[in-house]
Amino acid sequence: MIEKILPATVKAFEAFNDPPEAALFPEEAELVRRAADKRRREFTTARHCARKAMERLGVRPVPVLSGPYGEPCWPHGTTGSITHCAGYRAAAVGPYPALIGIDAEPDAPLPPGVLEAVSVPKERDMIRRLGERHPGTSWDRLLFSTKEAVYKAWFPLAGRWLDFQDAAVTVDPLRGTFTAHLMVSGPRWQGERLTGFTGRWTAGRGLLLTAIAVAGTPRTAAAGGHRAGARA
Repeated sequence: MIEKILPATVKAFEAFNDPPEAALFPEEAELVRRAADKRRREFTTARHCARKAMERLGVRPVPVLSGPYGEPCWPHGTTGSITHCAGYRAAAVGPYPALIGIDAEPDAPLPPGVLEAVSVPKERDMIRRLGERHPGTSWDRLLFSTKEAVYKAWFPLAGRWLDFQDAAVTVDPLRGTFTAHLMVSGPRWQGERLTGFTGRWTAGRGLLLTAIAVAGTPRTAAAGGHRAGARA
């Protein structure tokens, strides 16, 4: 599913269960040595997906450790993103200096009060309209997922927190795309100030998947015809 919303330059692997062959490098196992069984299984399968994605990219599988904020640390020359939720794990990997962020969520409404905590007023208006015109999708959960993908693409570059309300998202229900406008000053990337992201989303098998993937080059980065300084 996730490959449908990623460009060919990004390689991905997904799993809908925890395969028995999934295993960790000793360094990775130490990271979850004291974790609960559920967390350890999620972590193991997600790292399994990461290595399969690296293989597809032509990169020798190595341990994917965690940074100080829990972010995955990718091998030299690559970058990527990992996600997991109930019944789904996935990883996407591409050549550095791409910006990649993926997220998966169950296609079910957010718990009461969460939407108000993660959105700005105009997003809540959008969610209400989408629900009226296109019932059958949990648009509030999709909004949450887009913001998770935005944060995962943002953090490796900025190295700092991005609050849910620091990016305003617009969802296109027909094209399966979304745009996120940063409401705070973004970091510089490819020589220009980053002001936002574009991404894609899909729904199926009871899941909502979102992805941002922007290829980087020595001077410019393009995605959907946008310059990085205007919107990545």
